[in-house]
Amino acid sequence: MIRLLASYCVGLIFGVGIIISGMANPAKVLNFFDIAGFWDPSLAFVMGGALLTTALGYRFVLKWRAPAFESAFSLPTRKNIDTSLVAGSATFGVGWGISGFCPGAAIPALGMMRIEVFLFMGALIAGILTARLLQRARADLAAAN
Repeated sequence: MIRLLASYCVGLIFGVGIIISGMANPAKVLNFFDIAGFWDPSLAFVMGGALLTTALGYRFVLKWRAPAFESAFSLPTRKNIDTSLVAGSATFGVGWGISGFCPGAAIPALGMMRIEVFLFMGALIAGILTARLLQRARADLAAAN
């Protein structure tokens, strides 16, 4: 129960931060990408603040033997850059640049009940399912050979 409550609180803090910073507004995000027009640098400040918070948090938390609600830390071990990473990153960037939403901002924006948020979430889910199907097909093809 305490684990669920902690997850809820972290998600709530994140969502409130997204709303307060204006990052749930796709126009604000799209204006960041519009360097030749109405450029809005506020996204850079939000990202910089997140990066600083994360860097400090990791330095502090990783000194612990284990996280508060797990027996060990679960950190990525892969360091290689492969086709899947590049394709996924490019797809994320193009989707973000077209829609003005990233998944982290779209979830709190669902509360605004705007159709474009629901369309984005539908496209996001369709993209995830398509990627999983392609991964399965690729694995099946590799197993057959």
